[in-house]
Amino acid sequence: MALSSARYFLGLDAGQTFTKAVLFTEDGRQVARGAASVATSSPRASWQERDLEDVWRAAAEAIRECLVSAGVVGAQVAGVGVCGHNDGAYLVDDDGAPTRAAILATDSRAVAEAAELGEGARGAAALAATGQIPAPYSPSALLLWLERHEPETLAKTRWYLFCKDWLRFRLTGEIATDPSEASASFTGLHEQEWSDEALRIYGLGAYRELLPPLRASSAVAGHVTRAAAEETGLAPGTPVVTGAHDVDAAALGIGAIEVGSLSVVMGTFSINQVVWDAPVGDPRWQARSFLERGRWLHMSTSPSSASNFEWAMRNWGGGADYAEVIEAARLLDPAAYREAPHFLPYLYGAPLGHGADGAQLSGLRGSHDRHDVFRAVLEGVAHQHRWHVDALRSAFTFSGAARLCGGGAKSEPWTQLMSDVLNVPLEVTDSTEAGARGAALLAAIGVGAYSGLTEAAVAAVTVVRRHEPQHHWGSVLDDRYAEFLTLMR
Repeated sequence: MALSSARYFLGLDAGQTFTKAVLFTEDGRQVARGAASVATSSPRASWQERDLEDVWRAAAEAIRECLVSAGVVGAQVAGVGVCGHNDGAYLVDDDGAPTRAAILATDSRAVAEAAELGEGARGAAALAATGQIPAPYSPSALLLWLERHEPETLAKTRWYLFCKDWLRFRLTGEIATDPSEASASFTGLHEQEWSDEALRIYGLGAYRELLPPLRASSAVAGHVTRAAAEETGLAPGTPVVTGAHDVDAAALGIGAIEVGSLSVVMGTFSINQVVWDAPVGDPRWQARSFLERGRWLHMSTSPSSASNFEWAMRNWGGGADYAEVIEAARLLDPAAYREAPHFLPYLYGAPLGHGADGAQLSGLRGSHDRHDVFRAVLEGVAHQHRWHVDALRSAFTFSGAARLCGGGAKSEPWTQLMSDVLNVPLEVTDSTEAGARGAALLAAIGVGAYSGLTEAAVAAVTVVRRHEPQHHWGSVLDDRYAEFLTLMR
């Protein structure tokens, strides 16, 4: 495929902490990056909210910074893709004005509602109909909470959007969502369309009109308006595709898109997911629509990954370099694990269905030092990923090596430990911004630069490092994992 140096695609990735705009060439090479942070407020305990206008301002700032850094004008951008965190709630009225602050995926105000919707016969019906059991951040639980606590908000609300849908609306003025995000609560597991049956199970049928039109993830859902062009530096009329949930976009950005592909994301959430050509329901994972009709992404997740290490570094790192701390922790030395402490990585929440009340450091002794604590945190994160991967392994056959991205992928020792603990080969690709690259590739597919996911992934993704499970551990890791499970329960 002949490439033009003047043909670029922009991927916008709205995460839990930063919004990043990344410019790519047509073949997936990263050219420039812009980023802006978005403030989170907690007006009450367990609440996590953001001002929707702040979310848009951060996105516009990141896009401007990216284009300026690249020395690229808006007319050189052939298309824009958007991805973002799923779940939560971004509510707007008929004019597109916010009706309340956004509720984030890290919010847990709806714990009681999630339990009510997910237990007993109703929970079983929800799993069969939608592929998942509601969590506190699920749209089903949040809608029920809003009905009970803020009915006046719902009375003003016309559209229930997700984060990336709000940003695409501000770029184009068009309301829509895609199947990967819609399947958070209210689409039929097999039909991959909005489901009246799902709404009936949850007792939320009155809110069907709040659900936006469904468009394919790579479909052109609108074009940059003149007002958005002035704020971002993009050219008016630039095509913007519907976009996707950030984990689906990341799977494309690292090339884990074929049936049987396992991908692991180490960020705020421990995300472990496999693509399959039929939906398989189980309480241990969420079966959601993938980027193409007829494929599903089975995600076993919990908010328990690399953010735990970031927390430990903030508190006890003393300004040290991450790589130095990981090296000093002797992650790959079996002798270092004799009588070593354990860490349950639940600073931000435990897996669905487990009642662990926060993180736990167990077995700490006077002979231990800070390196033992850091190693326990790094190991605990790996063990939690294994819990999720083992769940998926019980039902799916993985094809080839798993692809790894996120904070942990930057460290070779930590990646090797992950491979050893999971007992799977792990590949790290050339993408440092997997979600943004996936979003940009969706835009490239949308405007016809690629015929589909496979062609885009083959052209854009390169493996730069591979880790095979090492077998010098004996029973050390399995014994440690058994101890971890005892603490977890």
